[in-house]
This record gives sequence, structure tokens and C-alpha cells, in this order.
Amino acid sequence: MAGSSAPSHWIGRGATARLLLPLAALYGGVAAVRRRLYRWQWLTTEHAARPIVVVGNIAAGGSGKTPVVIWLAERLRAAGHTPGIVSRGYGRHDRAVRVVEPGMDAEWVGDEPALIASTTGCPMVVGADRPAAVDRLLALRPDCSVVISDDGMQHYRMARSVEIAVVDEAVLGNRWLLPSGPLREPVARLREVDLVIFNGPASDALREAVAPVPAFTMKLVPGQACRLDGAAAQSLAAWRGRRVHAVAGIGRPRRFFEMLGEHGIEAVAHAFPDHHRYTAGELEFPEALPILMTSKDAVKCRSFAPADSWEVPVDAVIDAAALNILVEKLADGQSPA
Repeated sequence: MAGSSAPSHWIGRGATARLLLPLAALYGGVAAVRRRLYRWQWLTTEHAARPIVVVGNIAAGGSGKTPVVIWLAERLRAAGHTPGIVSRGYGRHDRAVRVVEPGMDAEWVGDEPALIASTTGCPMVVGADRPAAVDRLLALRPDCSVVISDDGMQHYRMARSVEIAVVDEAVLGNRWLLPSGPLREPVARLREVDLVIFNGPASDALREAVAPVPAFTMKLVPGQACRLDGAAAQSLAAWRGRRVHAVAGIGRPRRFFEMLGEHGIEAVAHAFPDHHRYTAGELEFPEALPILMTSKDAVKCRSFAPADSWEVPVDAVIDAAALNILVEKLADGQSPA
């Protein structure tokens, strides 16, 4: 988790992490009881008129859900579905249920929903109350055949038909529950999902921990760098040997910097916290160089970034067998969990 804004004690099992273990035990106990209450139907689970596919994780911090949501929406549409998307919209001004309109400011809907909606063209609604967001989406677009929930794995009031867990092993840290570590739920929870997508390499021990759940590795492949004003686009090969400012306000900024380095680009790294709200002054660097940034940053900086600023989009490459598993589960009409 180096380069992220995560607490340093989440990485190892040092004194601070151990000191917080009683709170972690309390957190885990409350979470386990809450989940059982939903399973036993003592707390109400709200079912939707369409199947819901949750794309979530078990850890606090960025695991790479956004590229998976975009991949899933595009592949389901190609398979004949009409997907809609809901999300909490982390980092926005309020918690209200809100329709994501084209070109809407990320401050009102969240940076990830703004990116997902603009990339996929799917109808999208954000809201802290996830079932209410689903209801609003289906009222707006009753033609949706499936709803993708960006995050919401621990939002058990919302029934789901399929669960996909996105796992970046580095983000799992010391594998302890909050606040001792980064986990919202224990690693054993991964054995209860329908599909695991590893963002990057996964150790043999982690693969064994999720078995027998089908697991696939996602590779993020960069596309052409596009100037934020839309005036030009260049392959990363054209940037080889050049020195640039690299801006990343994502869960693991180092991943972006390393990707540029792999393409022969000398990156002056500028890491910001995940979901950072930029100001124009933060992009004014002493050395006059082009600025390359992630798509998640570009949706927030487009209106004020310097002229020589470029977005580097990435596409998720995932084995087609993963999609086949999901399509089969949707076709089987698997009952919501």
C-alpha cells in the first residue's frame, strides 16, 4: 500500500496494530452479527426487480473495482444485456440519491461514477442508500436487464444475485480487521463470493485461501494518452524517453508511476490521496513538463488543468471465462443472497 494514504500500521503487525486488536475484535463481532441478522431475515433485505451484480472488496482502499465495473458493463452489453449501474459516489458533496448526467461535475456524483458513466454510457445513479439508488435507476430505465453495483459488498440490505470480489493483495496489508488492519471482512469471506478478480499478482497462499471460488487475474493495459482538451492523442510509445509530471490520486499511485516507467517514460511522481479534490495550484509545478494523469484524476481536473495535460486511460483485460461464469449465473436466475 505504499504511496497510498492508508495508515502505516496496516502494513505490518507492530505495536500500534496490536494495541488496536480489541477494537478490531469488536468491529468484527458487530459485523458478523449484523450479517447473520440479514441472513436470518431479522433485518430486512430489499430485493429489486432485476438481478444485481455487486463488484466489491473486503479491504478499505482502492483494489481496482472501477476498471472491473467498466469491463463488466461493456461485456454484458455485448452479451445482449442492458446494464445500469449504481454507486455510493464516494467523496461527493452529499449522500443524496442522484442521477449521473453526462458531463456532471465529479464533486456532485463522485470521481469514479463520473468516469464510469462517461466511459460506459450506461445509465447510472449514486446514493448512500443503495436500494433507493437501484429503485431510482429502474424507475428511470425500466429496460435495464441487470444492475451493477460499484462497491456495496457489505451493504447487506441490498439483495444481490452475484458477488465479484476484486482483490489487490498489497491492499490486504497485515490481514487484520479495521482498525488494526485494512480489512472490512476477513479473508475467509472471499470463499463465499461467486468470482474473485485479482488485480495484479496473487500469492499461492492467497489463491488457496479463496479456493474453490473461480479466480482470474486482471491486467490493466494503458490506451492512448489523450490531451485533456481533446485536441490530440498519442500512444505511450511516443512518450518513450520523455520526462513528465505524473499525477495520481488513486488507491495505489505507485502502480500508475510504475506503468509509465515500464513504457520508458521518466515520471516525476506526484502522489495524492485517493479521491483527492484538486485545485488549479496543485498542478502548477516548477519544472515545465507535460502532465500525465489517470482517468480518475482527469474527470476532476479537466476544467482547470494546464494546456499540456494528458489523460492515460487503462482497460481491464480479464479472461473471457470469467464473463461466461457470470452470464451463466444470470441466465440460471440464481436467487439473491
